[in-house]
Amino acid sequence: MQKTQPQIEALFPTLVYRAGLDRADSLNHALEQAAFELAEHDEAGRRWCARHGYPGYTSYGSLADLPDRSPPFARLKRLIQQHAARFARELHWDLRGGKPLCDTMWVNVLPEGGSHSSHLHTNAVLSGTYYVKSPPGAGPIVFEDPRHALMMAAPPRKASAPRASRTYVAQDPIPGTLLLWESWLRHEVPLNRAAGERISVSFNLVIG
Repeated sequence: MQKTQPQIEALFPTLVYRAGLDRADSLNHALEQAAFELAEHDEAGRRWCARHGYPGYTSYGSLADLPDRSPPFARLKRLIQQHAARFARELHWDLRGGKPLCDTMWVNVLPEGGSHSSHLHTNAVLSGTYYVKSPPGAGPIVFEDPRHALMMAAPPRKASAPRASRTYVAQDPIPGTLLLWESWLRHEVPLNRAAGERISVSFNLVIG
């Protein structure tokens, strides 16, 4: 019998889609203005933030129709769905004639000292974030290995472990960048240490 060399096969990959949008500067300027206008006039949103201890402002608990309210959000929604269709192909999903549709979208204005604890997105297949404004030092988004809770007695990973083998992986919030991931992937935003607001638009997609 011929001797074979030991082999290691990578199974069950966790994919995160990243793309820089074309002509992002004008879109970001319009989204930034819209975000500050919402933060000023959305009284229901400010009450939701105060009730839930959310630093800064988010429209998550108050406005469900941003693309209908504002052309920049409508343009962003179209771009999200285009990129989500590409990501779905890379995931080898059998959509049976359907396609990813962005059904919820909310804006986040996170001030210095703000953070967003670890969470995942229920009732969706894809989730993501688009970065509008990010001062130097603004907190990244950090993804957690989805197998973490099942590792039991596994030793910790070395600090020198390659990116794909780490338990936590950070992605800097670069303005003009769109991120997409499967909605079961847990993530968080650590403390924003930047002197200024970190503005992003988060969203969920379903198959329709």
